Amino acid sequence: MIEKKSFQVAKEVHAILVAWWPQGKPESLVTEYLDELSFLAHTAGAIEVKRYYQKLEHPDSRTFLGKGKLEEIKSYIDRNQVELVIFDDELSGSQLGNIEEILKRKVIDRSDLILDIFATRAKTAQAKAQVELAQYQYILPRLRGMWKHLERQGGGIGSRGPGETEIETDRRLIRDKIAALRKRLLEFDKQAFTQRKERGEFIRVSFVGYTNVGKSTLMRFLSKNDAFIENKLFATLDTTTRKVVFDRTPFLLSDTVGFIRKLPHHLVESFKSTLDEVREADILLHVVDVSHANYEDHIAVVKNTLHELKADDKPTLYIFNKLDLYEKNTFDPWLEEEVKEELLRQFQRRWNQETQNNAIFVSATEKINLDELRVNILDQVKKMYGIRYPYKTIFYD
Repeated sequence: MIEKKSFQVAKEVHAILVAWWPQGKPESLVTEYLDELSFLAHTAGAIEVKRYYQKLEHPDSRTFLGKGKLEEIKSYIDRNQVELVIFDDELSGSQLGNIEEILKRKVIDRSDLILDIFATRAKTAQAKAQVELAQYQYILPRLRGMWKHLERQGGGIGSRGPGETEIETDRRLIRDKIAALRKRLLEFDKQAFTQRKERGEFIRVSFVGYTNVGKSTLMRFLSKNDAFIENKLFATLDTTTRKVVFDRTPFLLSDTVGFIRKLPHHLVESFKSTLDEVREADILLHVVDVSHANYEDHIAVVKNTLHELKADDKPTLYIFNKLDLYEKNTFDPWLEEEVKEELLRQFQRRWNQETQNNAIFVSATEKINLDELRVNILDQVKKMYGIRYPYKTIFYD
């Protein structure tokens, strides 16, 4: 049977990155997408050595890019012995097979790269099952293209028949595996539901945000626990929930997996059980890396994902994190302090208006405004207790 793919090896892999530049879109947007793809590749253990992109009205249905661009890429990878080619967009099975046949190198797309990262990050049985389900769902519609490519590599008359037979066998085995994994995840769902019921009538607060924005750092500060922190994407896969008490007021605080642009649909589907913490939360803490050049796009990605999860109607506090880096990246060092402070006030006024005064500006690493953050969260939690349990005393003596 065809195996789930992984390009992880003992040594770091040299890779080139490839993207489609849609006509009418600025080049800076493609650069931003490739920068993020480079960070993903780094997280997976690959080293970017070069990047390519091509402006097209729409991708080629057979080879995604034009023939001339693929020949240019092949010339470079042959000269420099590059082992891996990573496309920023999702490729069909036939496109993967055709491109690999031309380049004679391993080719993966963004979805496959993210799945590979999730596979290495998954630690618990539930997370491993979720990732495995997403991998099989990714492979299934691409099986024919993959097998056509393997048949051409093998060559020889008569190889097509046995290949077709094996495709059908693989399809049946994969479908059986998908059904078994879904059944297993239903059991995890039941266990998680029971655990949530046993937590009692506590208000539930959940971090959400783009990946690598500092949710785990804030989680560690607020809950005083040793949440795993690493400057790589998707450091957190499994939901972490802690009981927290502010000013004699208890509540449950959860950290969840970060969202990202073009997150594979199957991965969202598979992780919906883990993301139940988000759907069932009373209050969301939307963390934003305000130092990132495209933080507004990241906000939109998170909002869209929350909409997909049917969790976009909850009270939300926007935490604009990494304020120290924002100031460093935005203001020239020679700028007068008064001017800088006024520009910062304008920036904060804008987002207070955008969020109906549900914004706070902090730096988790530099401990800026973290006490104010605690006060804001406490106010939100107390207000929610008053709405949810108006006739019940919830504060500790």
